[in-house]
Amino acid sequence: MIHRTVHGTRVPALGFGTWALRGDECRTSVADALALGYRHIDTAQGYANEEEVGAAIAASDVPRDDIFLVSKVRPSNFRHDDVIASTHESLRKLQVDHVDLMLLHWPNFNVPLAETLGAMNELQDAGAIEHIGVSNFPPSMTAEATQTSTIFANQVEYHPYLHQRFLLEQAEREDYLLTAYCPIARGRVLDDPALKEIGAAHGKSTAQVTLRWLVQQERVAAIPKAASAEHRRANFAIFDFELSDDEMARIHGLERELRLMDEMDELEWERG
Repeated sequence: MIHRTVHGTRVPALGFGTWALRGDECRTSVADALALGYRHIDTAQGYANEEEVGAAIAASDVPRDDIFLVSKVRPSNFRHDDVIASTHESLRKLQVDHVDLMLLHWPNFNVPLAETLGAMNELQDAGAIEHIGVSNFPPSMTAEATQTSTIFANQVEYHPYLHQRFLLEQAEREDYLLTAYCPIARGRVLDDPALKEIGAAHGKSTAQVTLRWLVQQERVAAIPKAASAEHRRANFAIFDFELSDDEMARIHGLERELRLMDEMDELEWERG
């Protein structure tokens, strides 16, 4: 496993994302991911699956301290008191006394960012959250956030077809982690000729090549979701090969400004 060290904390560069997993499917998927060796688990208030994630962690033989657990405050909970109350509700559902990282899920322009982060700072001081981060924040808003809190991570859509060079440059300057969701572009990379050719040279699939490309970048972690046990195993089998500098550059050259996720997708999911 490759790790990233941010603000003195080691984070597995490959995590398990739980977006769109619910009920028993979520619980069994997280349990299987932990059994396979995943130690970075990502959920959110808006995913309506924190209870299942918590149940899987509680039932696992993996010590809680070995798991880097991430959740997110939904934008409708960004007022000060709602941040506090909803975070404690998340902890109850997750059956833990703290999360390692709590993110602001999307920008909410109706609530001052300083108010929301002020509440996050209080939770951090109280030990309910270890680190504070943001998600889907552009560089300007991330810079604004750093004026109020120490920002540990920004979770954004990132894959070979969508560059994030400005956020990556900022992550290097500000010492934060860029966490990639939709890392295989919702399957769109699977038939890419360049990725197939690189994969053939290593005996790996295009998805494995893409995940390796992400975790081989200095400031990046990736959190693929995999509903099937086969895909969870395949996604985890990316630490026995390495891409050359030329291969890394070739994959970077595939970008085409393809953005797949926007806030409306998330809101539609939350309405379920």
